[in-house]
Amino acid sequence: MKKVFACLALLALILSGVMAVADEGMWPYNAFPKGKVKARYGFEPTQAWLDHLRLASVRFPGGSGSFVSPDGLIFTNHHIGRGCTHNVSTAEHDYMKEGFYAKTREAEPKCPGLEVTTLQDIKDVTKEVDDAAKAGMSDAEAGAAQRAEIQKLEKDCTDAEHSIRCDVVTLYAGGMYHLYKYKRYSDIRLVMAPEYDIAFFGGDPDNFTYPRYDLDVTFLRAYENDKPAVIADYLPFTMKAIKENDPIFVSGHPGSTGRLQTMAQLEFQRDISFPYRLATLDWQIKQLFDYAKKSEENRRAAENMIFGAQNSFKAITGYQSGLLDKNVMARKAADEKSLRDAVMKDPEMSKSYGGAWDAIAKAIQWQKDNFNRITFMSEAAVPGRLAAIARNLIRVTEMPAEARGRGPMSPEATILSTQPIDKSLETFQLKLAFELIQSKLGANDAFVQTLLAGKSPAERADELVNGTKLADLEYRKELLSGGKAAVDASTDPIVTLLKKIDPEARAIRKEVDDNVTSVVRRNGGYIAKARFKLYGTEIPPDATGTLRLSYGATKSYKENGKKVRYYTTLGDAFEYAAKHENKEPFKLPASWMKAKPSLDLKTPYDSVNTTDIIGGNSGSPAVNKDGEVVGIIFDGNIQSLPWNFQYEDEVGRSVITNSTAVVETLQKVYNAPELANELMSASKAKPAAAEKSISVEKKAAGN
Repeated sequence: MKKVFACLALLALILSGVMAVADEGMWPYNAFPKGKVKARYGFEPTQAWLDHLRLASVRFPGGSGSFVSPDGLIFTNHHIGRGCTHNVSTAEHDYMKEGFYAKTREAEPKCPGLEVTTLQDIKDVTKEVDDAAKAGMSDAEAGAAQRAEIQKLEKDCTDAEHSIRCDVVTLYAGGMYHLYKYKRYSDIRLVMAPEYDIAFFGGDPDNFTYPRYDLDVTFLRAYENDKPAVIADYLPFTMKAIKENDPIFVSGHPGSTGRLQTMAQLEFQRDISFPYRLATLDWQIKQLFDYAKKSEENRRAAENMIFGAQNSFKAITGYQSGLLDKNVMARKAADEKSLRDAVMKDPEMSKSYGGAWDAIAKAIQWQKDNFNRITFMSEAAVPGRLAAIARNLIRVTEMPAEARGRGPMSPEATILSTQPIDKSLETFQLKLAFELIQSKLGANDAFVQTLLAGKSPAERADELVNGTKLADLEYRKELLSGGKAAVDASTDPIVTLLKKIDPEARAIRKEVDDNVTSVVRRNGGYIAKARFKLYGTEIPPDATGTLRLSYGATKSYKENGKKVRYYTTLGDAFEYAAKHENKEPFKLPASWMKAKPSLDLKTPYDSVNTTDIIGGNSGSPAVNKDGEVVGIIFDGNIQSLPWNFQYEDEVGRSVITNSTAVVETLQKVYNAPELANELMSASKAKPAAAEKSISVEKKAAGN
């Protein structure tokens, strides 16, 4: 009977569409489905191949990248590296606008405050975290105990020099916990960035569309001890053009997906979270454009925020389209019912896991009821770098010295960062935040009155920013060295404000942890365990901002009955620009127009494939089965955005800038033979790990 029940359950799973579809899956490296890849593409990655790709993959704040030479050269997107490009710019040289290239190592400027990491090791710590939640504990108590165990595991894993960072990663909504061990690189320098006009060619109108014509790339370099880092595992470039149906692998850090969320969670996003975020972003974008129009300096200062806000608006619009699709939600509801019915039919599982869905629904209802408090009285109430510095000063100086983090991304490092602070932009950010909070909570709300101190949002923002001394690094050092007594005695307006509102923000965070996070983690884990018992781990976990490997193939598709070719060429870019009279945002830079006669216009430029990605994958290397870089992820088409909740590969596609176009333009547009030679030399002298893994594959294939 048990075998019959298992077969029926598996059949129900297949019929309900829960099984991973074709190339679906952002897989942890220690759970990559090598057998599936072999069955689909005739290639089975070896462990050496996987280890090499993992070690060459680089994690950026909010994005991805890869090492592409033994001398610490890093390949990522222009929009991932744009913070560095912006910060090293000056009033005389706007490198976002004009582009940047350092011909020598000595000319490579440091990126203030930027740290990247590489994943060195993965350890399953599910038992340790699960055992921390004792029988009889409430969800809040269990959550607190598990958080304490997670903090202990992370602390014990970190080295004294803080060159290693460790994070416990929650998978399957609490069904598994893995300890990820990272190596840190905190001295990152800019090597090359093209003009913004070509990196984001087509601008917001073409964002999340295809065909595309973007050179969305940037090169940086990791340094150690003031010398280029020596890298054993790096990915060589290839100049071989991608062909239709070629297998592609993408190694990156997808931010988050909601494919395994309950209906209560999905409906909260559809009805509450996404509508609020879209309305707020729409308003912020209009305000940002008004600010940018006032001066060239305002435009330069705000361009990153404008890009981020527009990108988020379009992405969330796409995510929401999936949740508003009745067919998608009907399938999600059917999947959930199928799983719940299977659980309730089994007495043991019913007792252990049957109440999980209702518990999560109750937690989500609490989140709905407290949405305004969570959203407007949290740490986000006072945004910007100055507020972050004040917040960190308050919290760090409350800690014993031995408990403070000392790593490059620790709160203390944030306080002492040399990253420039734009007071005009800080004032504008505060004004927007205060206007939004006042409109939502009302002028008579006690929290609003504390924030504004009887002034208008604009007056209060101006008073805080012009009155603070936190932009002065020496003053920050003075407060930090003076400890809690110095911070308590400070009359700095931003420090004073944060001291008033930070207790409330921390109290709200604890309430969210107790009433939502802990409940979802514990009960999501129960649902995951039920799913494991019934179906195993054939379904990939949701993305968590941590390193994953996806697979797929270069593939054309049909849209509205018309075939969309899988690649564009450099020549297509010139034709597309001419079609739009070479006007912004379809204007090719002068460097491209000048170089046109020398370019091979047939060079493949951007292309699409079926690899499973989401926000955070930007900058991910796309490699072939030989571990060679064939391109870099920079976008998906509009049909890929509902992948947040459900993958399909009929029309949804990932978009990459091809390595062929990168090398061709480095040589002929940007006069960067040194960089092109470094890439091609690295390709000729493949790292030993790559040679070993490739030879193993060839031997296995009988070649």
